[in-house]
Amino acid sequence: MKRRTAREKALQALFQVNVSNTDPNEAIEHALDEERSNEFMNQLVFGTIEHEKELDELISPHLVNWTIDRLANIDKTILRMAAYELKYEQDVPANVTIDEAVELAKAFGDDHSSKFVNGVLSKIKQNLEI
Repeated sequence: MKRRTAREKALQALFQVNVSNTDPNEAIEHALDEERSNEFMNQLVFGTIEHEKELDELISPHLVNWTIDRLANIDKTILRMAAYELKYEQDVPANVTIDEAVELAKAFGDDHSSKFVNGVLSKIKQNLEI
């Protein structure tokens, strides 16, 4: 499984977990739809869930005139997953993570999601580099 596909499947699983409190393993199984599991995808799902509170604290200062609770569920899920990847997946270049998150926002979010996600993640990247 390519990393792009793994991110997409991880996003689908995380969205299910966030919206309907589905068990993460069950959400992964549903997102995979007969495909084989992938270690990178599992790391994204379980890492994002495990560090959710910390990720929200990392994201929140960069939400101008917004709170994490007011974000659309898909935007919040993309931001959490990408913030996890920026902070904990050191083998992935930050710009790749941001580009992939923007592509997910274009595919799954609304017309403004990709610019919003790009702006927030760029600020998080700068913050993590300090």
